[in-house]
Amino acid sequence: MSELQKSMDEIVALCKRRGFIYPASEIYGGINGFWDFGPLGTQLKNNIRDLWWRDTVLCPPIGPEGEILSMVGVDTSIIQNPRVWEASGHVGGFNDPMVDCRESKNRYRHDHLQVLRHRSDESIPMFAFLEGEPEPAYRKIKKQHKLSPEEFTAVPLTEIPLSYLERVIGPDTDKKGTLTEPRQFNLMFKTYVGAVQDEDAVAYLRPETAQGIFLNFKSVLDTMRVKVPFGIAQIGRAFRNEVTPRNYIFRSREFEQMEIEWFCQPDQAKKWYDFWCEHRKNWWQAVGLKGANLNLRSHGKEELAHYAKEGCGTFDIEYRFPFSAPGFGELEGVAHRTDFDLRQHQQYSRAKLEYFDPDNQERYFPHVIEPSAGLSRGVLALICEAFTTDPERPSKMFMKFNPRIAPITAGIFPLVNKEGMAEIAEKLYQELRCRYAVQFDVKQTVGKRYARMDEAGTPFCFTVDSQTLQDQTVTVRYRDTTQQERVNIDKVASFLQDHLA
Repeated sequence: MSELQKSMDEIVALCKRRGFIYPASEIYGGINGFWDFGPLGTQLKNNIRDLWWRDTVLCPPIGPEGEILSMVGVDTSIIQNPRVWEASGHVGGFNDPMVDCRESKNRYRHDHLQVLRHRSDESIPMFAFLEGEPEPAYRKIKKQHKLSPEEFTAVPLTEIPLSYLERVIGPDTDKKGTLTEPRQFNLMFKTYVGAVQDEDAVAYLRPETAQGIFLNFKSVLDTMRVKVPFGIAQIGRAFRNEVTPRNYIFRSREFEQMEIEWFCQPDQAKKWYDFWCEHRKNWWQAVGLKGANLNLRSHGKEELAHYAKEGCGTFDIEYRFPFSAPGFGELEGVAHRTDFDLRQHQQYSRAKLEYFDPDNQERYFPHVIEPSAGLSRGVLALICEAFTTDPERPSKMFMKFNPRIAPITAGIFPLVNKEGMAEIAEKLYQELRCRYAVQFDVKQTVGKRYARMDEAGTPFCFTVDSQTLQDQTVTVRYRDTTQQERVNIDKVASFLQDHLA
C-alpha cells in the first residue's frame, strides 16, 4: 500500500481495537483535543522516549569535531512563576487569530481555514473548510448550486479581504456571513495557585518545556561539571489551548515534547545548527521513518518565531501523514533561539545568567540551538509508517515497527496446550520477561495468535511444538516475511539481543 493510500480511518480503528490510543473520558462522551494512550500505545511511546533519552543524554552523539557531546537532563515543573511567561513573550505574543461562527458557535483558527472560491462568478458564495478537509464544502457546492467543484479554486481565508466575509459560508453551516472577523486568542491554559482565585493567583500550564531549561541554566552550571558547549535535555508534557484541535493526536491540547537546549559560543551557532539538523534527521530515519515520507524544510522569514535568528532560523523535520498527504506535517523543529531567552530572563528576574568562560576569561550569553521533537507526534508518525496491508494474512495487515521500539518484542506460544508444551513455553517466557517485553499466550489457534501479534507489531514469535520435545528447538516466525526457522531454545535470548542491537 502506498503512503498516499493509507486510510487514517483504518489506522484510528486499529489503534482503538488493539489498545494503542483511546479517546480521553470516552465513557462521558470524550473531550475534544485530549487522548489517552492504551497499554500498547504507552509501551510504544515509552520505547521511543527511552531511546531518545539514551541517544541524547546517556550516550550523546559524537560532535562535528569528533568529540563526545556534553549533555545533562532535567525534569522541570509544569507550573512556573507567571513572570516566566512574560519574559518569554508568551503572555504578550503567544496568540493565534481565531474566527467564530455565529450560527454553529464553533471556533476556528483563522490560518486553518480555506475557502472554495468560484473562478469567474463573484456572485456565488465562498465555501469555507478546514485545511485538508474540503469534502463538506464540495457537497454544499453540488447540493446548493448544482455546480462542479472543478469550477472553484481553494484560497486561504487569510487572503480574503474582511469585507468579503459576508459572502463566506462557514464549515458547519449553510448560511453565509456567519463568520466573525479574526481576533487574537492566547493559547495558554490559565489556572490559579492557592486558595483565592484572583488576578494575583493567576498561573499558566506551560505551553513548552524549553523555559524550564532556561530557568535552570545557572543551577546546572553551579552543580554540574559542564562548560559551553553543552546541552540540557528534557522530556515532558506541554499544554496549548488549540482553537481547532484535529487530525487525531497530531494537534491536541495536551502533548509531550522531547527537547534539547544546546548552549554554544555565538560565533559557533551556525556550525551547531547544521550539526543538529543533520543528526536529528538521521535519528528519525534510524527509528523507522524513511524514504519520501520524511521531508526537510527551512522556515521562510515570515514563519520565524520571535527568537529565531535570520541566517540560521528554523529547520523542520516533517512527515507525510495520511491526513496531510500529499503534503507534510511538522514532526520536529531545530531552531536557533540566539541568546534571546537568557537575556530576557536576566532582565525580568535580575539574576545573573551570563556564562563565564574560564579559557577566555570573558562573560557572554551563549546562543542556543533547540531541537524540539513532538513525542506524541512521533508516536503517530511511527504508527502511520508501520501500518502495512497484506491481504494474504488473516489480519489483512501488520504493523512494521522497528524491533527496538515495538511495544511487544516477542510472543511466546505453545502450539497446543498439552504434552507439556505450555509448561516449556511459560518457562521460556519467565526467563525472558525481565529483559524483554514478551507476551505469553495459549488462547485460540496459533494462527489467530500470530494475527494478534501482527496487529500489535510484534517482530518475532517463538512457538514450542512437538519437535521441541525431541530436540529442544523452537520455531521463530518473522513478522515482516512470515518465514519460519528453528532455533535452539537456549539461544532465544541471544537471538533477541542480536536482532535488537
